[in-house]
Amino acid sequence: MTIRDLVQSLGGHPWLLLILFMLPPAITFGLRYVHRPGEGERMPWRFVYAGLVYAACVPGIFAAVLTAYSLFFRNESLLDVNLLVYFLPIVSMFVTLVLMRQNVDFKQVPGFDRLSGLMVLLGVSFFVALIVQKSRIFVFFGGSIGMLFGLAFFAFLLLKWATHRLFRKSSEAPQDLPQFPYT
Repeated sequence: MTIRDLVQSLGGHPWLLLILFMLPPAITFGLRYVHRPGEGERMPWRFVYAGLVYAACVPGIFAAVLTAYSLFFRNESLLDVNLLVYFLPIVSMFVTLVLMRQNVDFKQVPGFDRLSGLMVLLGVSFFVALIVQKSRIFVFFGGSIGMLFGLAFFAFLLLKWATHRLFRKSSEAPQDLPQFPYT
């Protein structure tokens, strides 16, 4: 089975997709009535939120990569794709995270820093691959060599930070987001 077969198979079950991708935001919304404000960071609820983060973000990240690949690398028209397969997981992920942010601090959710590191790693990798593919950087680079080294250094720093967040030991403290220097 190829990924194309999987996407077509998923597109053949629209009601199942609607139920599966509307469930994490609905549960997240309902949790605000189950526990009091500020208690989402306590022991049983942290792991419920962690499960919801993974249930929403893993398919959302997959759909975002699939959509970006189809749009930028295969030059497919987004008018011809199945909305439930390509966009519903992304919307579900976004809505779940927005609702969850109202109930709990993301630093308290186990595994969220790893998923955010994975998102950054995928985003930077995709951006670098897109730049290389669109600019034909192997054949010709129109900017200065300093600009090329600057771009490579910036991508390296982001990838290093994202991989540290993704693959750090559980005993290590999570790193904060990089901050831009203020002038």
